[in-house]
Amino acid sequence: MMDLYRRTVTRFPLGSVSYMFAYGSGVKQQVGYNEIGARPAPNSVIDLVFCVRDSLGFHAENMHRHPSHYSALRHLGPRFVAQYQERLGAGVYFNTLVPLQDVGLTIKYGVVSEDNLIEDLKHWRHLYLAGRLQKPVTDLVNPTDNPLLKSALDKNLLSALLVALLLLPEKFTAYELFLAIAGISYKGDFRMIFGENKQKVHNIVTPQITEFFALYQPSMSLLDKYVAVNMHGQEPGSRKPAILFEQDKSRLATSQHLRRMPKELRRRLQSNAASRGDFPEVVEHLSMSPLLPKVLQASVNDIVWRSSVTQSLKNIVSAGVLKSLIYSYRKAQKTFAV
Repeated sequence: MMDLYRRTVTRFPLGSVSYMFAYGSGVKQQVGYNEIGARPAPNSVIDLVFCVRDSLGFHAENMHRHPSHYSALRHLGPRFVAQYQERLGAGVYFNTLVPLQDVGLTIKYGVVSEDNLIEDLKHWRHLYLAGRLQKPVTDLVNPTDNPLLKSALDKNLLSALLVALLLLPEKFTAYELFLAIAGISYKGDFRMIFGENKQKVHNIVTPQITEFFALYQPSMSLLDKYVAVNMHGQEPGSRKPAILFEQDKSRLATSQHLRRMPKELRRRLQSNAASRGDFPEVVEHLSMSPLLPKVLQASVNDIVWRSSVTQSLKNIVSAGVLKSLIYSYRKAQKTFAV
């Protein structure tokens, strides 16, 4: 598969690409989809994201090489497309349902500036690509070569783990932990109302428990003061083997976690909390409140709802009406999937 992805991306202008990843059901195993093998299933769409240092340069060269990938927006030129990418929605520009006959694939690919991606990862400004990167993806460029980006990726995972801990009870299983993490970027997404399989989060987590654990192990080691893990436990109420966790739910631990929330989430928490004052005062109130999980979930949903709506509207124009209708129809079919 990796060779196929590499053959796929070599047609794109990679000079300013600092990070690249593939994600989605065509790349990572999900319940209800064919098992991922040497090649993707015939009808699957491979999702790619290019993180670039120079959006204008990327679009100028890519439009020259692949004008058919773009909607009518290409007639307004690469500068307009780059500004459309940067200034609207979640800062990503998608070309959708792009057929690549020579490798027998259909792809959807997004372009994001490195600055915008780092901002989203660190501060959850949109929780859009940050949300996708809270789940296992296939890296096509090793992020460890870019210390700023690697640090932001790590911060995003730690933030997701902290939010999940605040939402979960004192004792929980690995499945419950990763379900909470994967649900962060879905629960407030308006597409979950219409356009996505209602079991989406369960379908992502169930076959990927091992990959989730590997992804979050470094973050867990940073929180070993607050979380204990039993690798050889049993599911409550059964004898099935399960990874079990127990966490410190004291007021002190809760307030420590809240202080480490990303900037945009802190802002939303301040707005949604019943108490008024600066963030340390809000932390003091929330750390003792039984309503903390509800306030936290509502605050996360606020970020996700806004970015999912604005980015989806933006994608209609960047994809073109016909492709948008086809793509939406395929997504809508998942809503009614059994």
